[in-house]
Amino acid sequence: MGVGVSQAKFAAIALVALTSLSPAIGQTASQARPGANPLIRDKFTADPAPLVVGDRLYLYVGHDEAQRDEMFNMREWLVYSTTDMKSWTDHGPILKVADFKWAKKDAWASQAIQKNGKFWFYAAVEHDGTHPGKAIAVAVSDTPTGPFVDAKGSALITNEMTPKGTHSWEDIDPTVFTDDDGTTWIAWGNRQCYIAKLKPNMIEIDGPITEITPPHFEEGPWLHKRGALYYLTYASLDRSTHRDEKVSYATAPSPKGPWTYRGELTGSGKYSFTIHPGIAEFKGNWYLFLHNAGLTIGDLNGAIGRRAVTVEHLQYNRDGTMKPVVQTEAGVSVPPPSSAGRN
Repeated sequence: MGVGVSQAKFAAIALVALTSLSPAIGQTASQARPGANPLIRDKFTADPAPLVVGDRLYLYVGHDEAQRDEMFNMREWLVYSTTDMKSWTDHGPILKVADFKWAKKDAWASQAIQKNGKFWFYAAVEHDGTHPGKAIAVAVSDTPTGPFVDAKGSALITNEMTPKGTHSWEDIDPTVFTDDDGTTWIAWGNRQCYIAKLKPNMIEIDGPITEITPPHFEEGPWLHKRGALYYLTYASLDRSTHRDEKVSYATAPSPKGPWTYRGELTGSGKYSFTIHPGIAEFKGNWYLFLHNAGLTIGDLNGAIGRRAVTVEHLQYNRDGTMKPVVQTEAGVSVPPPSSAGRN
């Protein structure tokens, strides 16, 4: 969720996004092709978070509802699912920010995870005045499509818990990952990246919060593991040379590190300042979910607050590093570029 710049810079970016697009440029709903990008064409969606349950992949997304020159207007989270990466079922809203009584706005980036026979949903919101700043909420459900309810009745993480941070919106974009030993980790952040263990009850932090900020980290971390290697993939921004976020990643022998920077995985998203990675293995293939701002719906063009979720094939080299990903309109409607190095 791209909030790592000043309000003035945000306004300038939004103005550029609004004035540089026309309906002729954006990818419209009438151009749908199974597996092509963007995946969802009747709503603006962002911050994709995949979860595989059996033979179905569920995709949790934020709902961009910005009108005209608004930057962000996000009030609920949606979920879609697929069995073939081509056809998607819309399960509708699963939760609204208003369902967290202590939160006042901003249904920002989220991720869901299955554990202990339940589904746990972690999301960034704006806390009310009792704990000013961004916070991370946790909800729970018996099914991946909800209904989800507030699992704690209060925030899992507040801005007061990360006092060394540089700004009040650093506690956003949670990613959750359960290791082979059953330990669940949560990482999050904007400009600073933090990681901590979760208690078995999934609603409390277990032990210290550690900063693991890799080079050019901006936001949107995503944790996953392949073989013995742990991956931290994230939205990156080299402020000295770039205006738009890209995706970079680091690897480590354990969630606690040490993390080794591996460079950029993708370029920036089409017409979009923000980008947000989500990674999943599904039926023997790996996928990288992202968002851009290349969708037009009616008279609304893509913009900083009107984004569109995409997906690309993800492949690995023999040494475990990830092959650079080129973002395309074809997406997974076509086979991966090469079978070399695939798992």
